[in-house]
Amino acid sequence: MALKTWYKTAIIILIVIGTGGIIYYFNLSNRHKAIVKTQLLHFFNVIDSDWDQTLSDKSLTLESPALLIDNIYKSMEGPKALEYFYFDKSNPQLFWMTNFKVSAKNLANKTISNDFICHMNINYIEQEHHGRWHLLDRINMQFPRLISLSHGVESISFPDGFGFPFFGDEQFFITTETLNHNVKDSIFQVKHDISIGYTAKKLKPLMPRTIFMQLPFDINKLDDADINDIEPNSCIPVETKNLTYFNKKGQILSGHWKINKGKQVFTCNVTKQLSLKDTLRLHQITPHLHPFAEQFTLKDLTTNEILYNCIVTNHRNRVGLSDTPVFSSKEGVLMFPDHIYELILTTNNTSDEIQDMMASMFLFFYDKEMAVKTKNYLNVN
Repeated sequence: MALKTWYKTAIIILIVIGTGGIIYYFNLSNRHKAIVKTQLLHFFNVIDSDWDQTLSDKSLTLESPALLIDNIYKSMEGPKALEYFYFDKSNPQLFWMTNFKVSAKNLANKTISNDFICHMNINYIEQEHHGRWHLLDRINMQFPRLISLSHGVESISFPDGFGFPFFGDEQFFITTETLNHNVKDSIFQVKHDISIGYTAKKLKPLMPRTIFMQLPFDINKLDDADINDIEPNSCIPVETKNLTYFNKKGQILSGHWKINKGKQVFTCNVTKQLSLKDTLRLHQITPHLHPFAEQFTLKDLTTNEILYNCIVTNHRNRVGLSDTPVFSSKEGVLMFPDHIYELILTTNNTSDEIQDMMASMFLFFYDKEMAVKTKNYLNVN
């Protein structure tokens, strides 16, 4: 009798837990549903959960786990995979990264469509990277993002003669996330193929730095906010739990916001984000944008000079980005610590609904301090 009672109690508990789990899941946002679903599918090996890694003398290739597309996933919403990796854990030799590429493949028919790439991010571990070069003053000064490739800019190469220095046994962190703006009537799996080109040949070192649009919003007026009535150059955030920041005045800012139908222009002063302590020469810019971005500009307000003007090409017959041109220059352009810099973004939402937007630039400067470090390292070794 006691055993039957125990079974009944266990079944009731399982039903309660299961019901609670189902209620919890269906109350999640689309992004958080994708996170929970992907973790469960990988944990129970319902779909391939492994990263594959292949090293040659010119590139490291990584194949992501399978990611299930079963819904419309706007930017920042899709299933994603994360992994720590090394080039060669047994080899402490100095190398230089020179190029990056990501592509998406449908596992059912092996076709490739980069419409299923939201972004692919590679981060360095700043305590390790800066620590090994004895550049401890750089720790916590910038988010340690090396590169971000995204829909519209799926491959980049540094200018000839430049690269990012690293050691073969240095650890990195990769995130790759899916996207699906258009396919509503199919369920399928995709994988992302990532390639990182590198060389042992001595190059000029590049220092990464990220700048991005941050727009103010009113935390007290989110529930009844009308996107048509907000002040110019302010925003309604997509959500307040992520990509929310504060400036020195205590004003709340968002880096992921909603855009209205039609054209809008946003501006953001990025002088503080740049934190230039010295004159630096800029050699490469990789933009990160969402669909319906039209033009993205980096401007020196002190001289009124446009340093980079990215004219974006959107798909004509579906939602998505066809081309987001990068800036790449061996000669480079100078940026100065006493100048004021601004990002200017023009959007043109041609859809019938409110869309989301992010706008970042991943900048690469010639690293004079690292050039001395690498020269001394090579002379000693």
